[in-house]
Amino acid sequence: MTGDSPSGPTDDIMCATYRALCRHGYADLTMQDIADEWAKSKAALHYHYDTKRGLLLAFLDHLFESYTERVADPAEGTPRERLDGLVAAALDPPRADATRELRTALFEVKAQAPHDDAFRERLERFDRYLQAEIRGVVGAGVESGAFRADVDPDEIATLLVTLVNGAHSRRVVLGDDAGMPETIRSFVDDHLAGEATTDR
Repeated sequence: MTGDSPSGPTDDIMCATYRALCRHGYADLTMQDIADEWAKSKAALHYHYDTKRGLLLAFLDHLFESYTERVADPAEGTPRERLDGLVAAALDPPRADATRELRTALFEVKAQAPHDDAFRERLERFDRYLQAEIRGVVGAGVESGAFRADVDPDEIATLLVTLVNGAHSRRVVLGDDAGMPETIRSFVDDHLAGEATTDR
């Protein structure tokens, strides 16, 4: 494998991988499928990536880079507005043009995590990043008085990330998110914006 500049073939290969995943899914995806979408030979693809696994790990890195650009604390507005914006961005598909086929393929990729440390580590980065962003906003809200003083930012961040992941799973399995955005907003209303309680 060789390194590529940002303007080199790597971006084209990532786009080709995206299209191939949408068309074939994860299980049936081959290097030839990706090469066909890239409009280059399989040998040319192997010059950059030795295996399907290596290419898909690079694709996850590519998605993570775009994720951190799209899902980030806006740092403007009230803590509640910032939190709502973060959650809304996290609930969005990984690409603006993402199809259900891509979401299904990524769901299949996630299924590799229990059996492959490299896949698990890359997928965990998404959760860790979102938890850190939410924790920061919630902590700022507690400090400013916008959220209840007895709120644990770590606990809320973990619960919200779990809800976001559940929404993505439902979207793949059931075809919609079954009102999860409203559920998450209600959770925030009930657990962050209400009056502080002494009994937890």
